[in-house]
Amino acid sequence: MSVYERLLAMLFATEEIHKDLQLLPNITLGYVIYDSCTTVAGALEGAMRMLTGQRKTIPNYQCQRLSSAVAAIAESFSSTSIPIARLLGLYRFPQISYAATVMALSDKKQFPSFVRTIPMDLFHSTCITHLVLYFGWTWVGIVSDSSDYGLQGSLKVKEELVKAGACIAFSETMPAVYSEKKIQYISETIRKSSANVVVIYSVDVDIYPVMEVIALNNVTGKIWIASDGWAESSLFSKNEFLRTLQGTLCILVRKGDISGFREYIYSLNPYRNPDDIFLKNFWELVFNCKVQIPDKTNKNLTKESNVCVGDETLQGMTLDFFKLTDLRNTYNVYNALYSIAHALHDMISCRHGEGPFENGTCALIYDFQPWQLFHYIKNVHFWNKNGEEVFFDIHGDPPAMFSIVNWQVMSENSFRLQDVGYFDATAAKNQKLTMDVPAILWNEGHGKVPQSLCSESCSAGYRKAPQPGQPVCCFKCIMCSQGEISNQTDSIECLKCPKDGWPNERQDKCIKKVTEFLSYEEPLGSGLVAVSIFLEMITVAILKIFMKYHHTPVVKANNRELSYLLLFSLMLCFLCSFIFIGRPTHVTCMLRQGAFGTIFTLSISCVLAKTVVVVIAFNASKPNSNLRKFAGPRLPKLLVMFCTSAQIIIWVSWLVVFPPFLDENTTSVTRKIIIECNEGSPVAFWCMLSYMGILAVVSLVVAFLSRKLPDSFNEAKFITFSMLVFVSVWMSFIPAYLSTQGKYMVAVEIFAIVSSGAGLLLCIFAPKCYIILFRPDMNTRDYLMGKGVFKNGND
Repeated sequence: MSVYERLLAMLFATEEIHKDLQLLPNITLGYVIYDSCTTVAGALEGAMRMLTGQRKTIPNYQCQRLSSAVAAIAESFSSTSIPIARLLGLYRFPQISYAATVMALSDKKQFPSFVRTIPMDLFHSTCITHLVLYFGWTWVGIVSDSSDYGLQGSLKVKEELVKAGACIAFSETMPAVYSEKKIQYISETIRKSSANVVVIYSVDVDIYPVMEVIALNNVTGKIWIASDGWAESSLFSKNEFLRTLQGTLCILVRKGDISGFREYIYSLNPYRNPDDIFLKNFWELVFNCKVQIPDKTNKNLTKESNVCVGDETLQGMTLDFFKLTDLRNTYNVYNALYSIAHALHDMISCRHGEGPFENGTCALIYDFQPWQLFHYIKNVHFWNKNGEEVFFDIHGDPPAMFSIVNWQVMSENSFRLQDVGYFDATAAKNQKLTMDVPAILWNEGHGKVPQSLCSESCSAGYRKAPQPGQPVCCFKCIMCSQGEISNQTDSIECLKCPKDGWPNERQDKCIKKVTEFLSYEEPLGSGLVAVSIFLEMITVAILKIFMKYHHTPVVKANNRELSYLLLFSLMLCFLCSFIFIGRPTHVTCMLRQGAFGTIFTLSISCVLAKTVVVVIAFNASKPNSNLRKFAGPRLPKLLVMFCTSAQIIIWVSWLVVFPPFLDENTTSVTRKIIIECNEGSPVAFWCMLSYMGILAVVSLVVAFLSRKLPDSFNEAKFITFSMLVFVSVWMSFIPAYLSTQGKYMVAVEIFAIVSSGAGLLLCIFAPKCYIILFRPDMNTRDYLMGKGVFKNGND
């Protein structure tokens, strides 16, 4: 019925053109109909008869001086259109096809006089590719027939999909000659494949055996992408195909409306159109009656039962045999005939001297060559009654527009074709495909858009890792490495976070790292501040006690000025801890280590000087001692100045050569930025500590050796204890300092400063304060002299 529908569309268009007095005035169009029976031989025979003008097919011979045929509207299939196009191309005879889509026909060298009103397979394949990619299907199977239509179309689909990043699960070609073994193999390949989407580029008769086996095996859950070669075929309307093909997505040429065509069909009647032999057969088939039309002799007709009375009407019937609401190739026939009419109109509108041929000549409407008409056909450009633009590009192809149609099973066990999308190749890149996804009914088991993936998508936070020997769509998902993220699905590689950022738990975005430093607000910082202030207050209190009781023998013993200087340096030591607490700055970084080292060196120098004073004072009292000349206040002062100056030189050299600087450490601790002071030169830092340690060890040794000197108030014992505490603290500091990071490293150093300073303060000054405050009877000259105390001559 579809062939007869196209024939009626041609007849309707012809009558419509005749009524248009502006298009072809005073010109009547005629037609000759040849039935090729879809065979190459039949198609060539019809073409030969059209070229010769006679019923006999005589190659390269024209039996009539003027042939009545000016153009051919043919053929339905590419396989029959190609040989006709080769033959007609020899004579530059215009040929317009309404259904042949094979890409080869766009080659003007092979087919110079061929044009078509249906888009070629290149755009058809492009539409399929867009559809597959629209739903994110990257694992696709392809099946094609062995004709040019199937091979070229499927090859283009494959190329486009691979170019877009999809993968081909399998690609099979059906044999040209039926092979049961091959059919079974293809069916099993489809059934066993993990690809849920299968593109079938074939004509209906070729794909039918494969689909029949698949339906018998009750294969469901596949999404079939059907090319136009079998999308509307009635072969698959049987019940056994319903479950298998439910949800199939078909690519069909866009449909169009032919205004007045429905009414034209309703007006058909074999008694009013007695010369239409096709209508007679059609009428008898539809109404199941016999049409009896009187011949010219008006003889009586034989009386038969069930004779068509002539008042039957097509209006009101369910026209399953005509698809008047779904005109596709029929619409292309309509546009093809109008293309010829507009070409003839342009030909008769030609003005002599402005024509397209030699010397500006025009073709004569009653005596023109086929190639002259083809010149106008290939350049035709008009808008039809639907407002659609009709023209042919340099390859003889029209604008590519397709409908996406969904096969939906109806309650009465039949299919309906539901439009669910539209593809326009002339639209902008991201607007070519428009889909109405909720209108789609998917195959069994798919309540929503099905997936067709070789591997599940890698979520954000993971990256794709290709598998050796596998397509790129088959991969493993590997979590991003530490410090890296992926913020989209199926990322090929992970991105490193900036220095001030760190991945969140899902590793799909970078969050700003937490800055860390020992602050006054946190418990650790506030606790160390409190201890430092407390010790500072004790030191001030001891200094006041010493200043108040400066005239007493206990304060005078062992050099009063050194005691004041030592207390002052300890005050600075405890205050020094404040430089380490709080957000580091460039100034504090320059000061903290140097100031701490210099102040502590001053303290140890004072202790060492006090110890040396005791030793010299005892030995100088011996007869003929050479140390008598060193006794007095000058030596301890020089000793303190010398020892402290050496540390100052180390500090200044450090600042000049490799000064400390503020550093934002983003690598030591994950998820944190440690605001710290980079020492600049670790060698200088350890030189400073080493020098301080050497002084402490010397003081410890000297004090230990002089602890038993016969002096009633010998400080050497207390100095020994203080130095023992000092050395122990700083020996413990080294491994603790090296094993910590960030604010805890700073806290360890502050603790070492405070605890070692507290050891000096308590061991040296606590016994004296005890005597001054609680044992004044021991703080007398008589008591000390009675014990044989040696007093420094300065005091």
